[in-house]
Amino acid sequence: MRADLVALSAEVLGALASRGLVKRAVREVEAGAGPELAVGADGGVRGVFGDGVETVLAVGVPLGATVCSCGAVGVCRHRVAVVVAYQRAQAAVVVAPWSPAVFSDDDLVDRFGQRVLAAARRTWRAGLPVRVRRATAADPVPAVELPSCTVRFLVAGELAYADTDAVASYRGEAVVLAVWAFRAADERDPSTEDVRFDVGGAGSPAPVDITAATELAATVLLDGAANASPVLIGSLRAVRDDLTSANLHWPAAATDELVEQLAAYQARGAQHRVERVAELITEVHARARATGDRSRVLGVEETAETRLRQVRLTALGARVRGTVDSRSVDSRTVDIYFHDARDVLVLREHISGETRLHGVTLRELATSTVLSESVVRGPSRVIRLARGGAAKTSIIPSGQSWSDLSTVVSNYAAAVTALRAAPPRVLRPRVAAESVRVLRIAQVEHVGYHPGAQRLEAVITDPDGTAALVSAEHRGVAPGALDALARALADEPTYVSGAVSQADGELRIDPIAVFTAHGLVVPDLAPADAPARLEQATSPQPDHLTAVLTEAQSICAEAAHRGLRHLSPAFRDRLPATTARLREAGLHPTADAMAAFARTPAVDTWLPLHLRLLIALELK
Repeated sequence: MRADLVALSAEVLGALASRGLVKRAVREVEAGAGPELAVGADGGVRGVFGDGVETVLAVGVPLGATVCSCGAVGVCRHRVAVVVAYQRAQAAVVVAPWSPAVFSDDDLVDRFGQRVLAAARRTWRAGLPVRVRRATAADPVPAVELPSCTVRFLVAGELAYADTDAVASYRGEAVVLAVWAFRAADERDPSTEDVRFDVGGAGSPAPVDITAATELAATVLLDGAANASPVLIGSLRAVRDDLTSANLHWPAAATDELVEQLAAYQARGAQHRVERVAELITEVHARARATGDRSRVLGVEETAETRLRQVRLTALGARVRGTVDSRSVDSRTVDIYFHDARDVLVLREHISGETRLHGVTLRELATSTVLSESVVRGPSRVIRLARGGAAKTSIIPSGQSWSDLSTVVSNYAAAVTALRAAPPRVLRPRVAAESVRVLRIAQVEHVGYHPGAQRLEAVITDPDGTAALVSAEHRGVAPGALDALARALADEPTYVSGAVSQADGELRIDPIAVFTAHGLVVPDLAPADAPARLEQATSPQPDHLTAVLTEAQSICAEAAHRGLRHLSPAFRDRLPATTARLREAGLHPTADAMAAFARTPAVDTWLPLHLRLLIALELK
């Protein structure tokens, strides 16, 4: 029996070809129009079709490289039909759990050659972050996420069926690195299903000095965001560029966002948020002091982009950012989110009028499936369509395709548990779309609008009856978003996508799209010409613990805005009362930190206090 062919599930065949070809092959075989099969002495499976087309699936040859007289390059419908027909003729086989670590270096040399292994060793010696995902009952395909591509081992024990979205010239090196990553994972933590860590590198990594960034962030804290000078902002930009050049992407991104916040305050921009400035100051210092995997804390060290072979990207919606000022200067960008096999990728574009890509509007692109050989992927999962590749890109309607996505969450309680186990937000990788998921909706229980906060909220439930909160705030860059969201939630929605978080043990999602009975709705890209009827919601009173923590966090943010050197006596007089309320709530270490800050308002007392508050609010 050909175990490699039996192991090719419908999902795997869909990844190698397309789901449409798989469905067609299944229909033909079930209708009796499949090929006549014969198995040779060498194990090769020959299929002959009624129209005379002959396909031979040889042993040890990838499906796309097998022989078919139809002349098609790659995995055609005849090859898929032979696999399906062969599987129907076999008894059910249970594949035992396995690890790609079983492949030896000799196996890798036989498959890819010494030159590929030499290139992989150079990359390994430089060090790189990986994510190893072992096979599970829900997803029986082991996989490794490398900085710029993902490798999936589709068939147990068969290197020929190691699949990657990278182009052919990088495929061998990627597979070798993935096998080595599994070896390292099996030695490091053989039982965890999903593990992230750094591999390779020459001994202990050299210490990283981001003192310039922490010193400038401390200057912002001391002088106050309200008093930040153009010289200080210029210095932050220079440090940001230095961090980027040193491949320290996460501190660089935090510094860049701090620059944007300070510039927005000077320009009286609506996107400035006092609380966000305080968070960014804390993040820069936290990343400088944290221990653990450098790639997770400081950013991936691999800067190269990877061109992907033909990929199928399913749109998950979009988020519009930026501003349109009083002079109608449009500085907006749109992030369009796509699902690719297991990952969520982001295409980022500037908005200029009715922007079109490959002949379609952004709204159409954000609700479509993209088939392309022109996608270039960066280490932060931001993608771009390479120039000159328009002829290699097709854009088709998504249809009802979300049910098959690996990012679908059907158990809200399990998602909350996973979020609570994650590192604090100020130390997580700043990977675009890291928190984007698709929630399955069993029922919408309530939709309400909070006029004061300009926020729309809805309570949804999963199949087990566990509730989650959909929450979206009005933003001037997307004036029709709330109305479109309200209409979508009333139109028999089955899924909602967006960035997920948790608070008080409840799953929350900031939506970017809703799948309804009439198709996919992307609120941020909806026109603002059809107001919806919004029912006013009753604002629940925050619990005592949340109120106390939020009050303390607001005080820290206000201090960062004013500047520790410029705190008034009236401001300092408020601190003892807040300290007392923290202590009454049982938050004694946090109360002690607030008391220390009240005695001596300084960088060394503000930072640990604010970090405690951020983590407490995130995990409570």
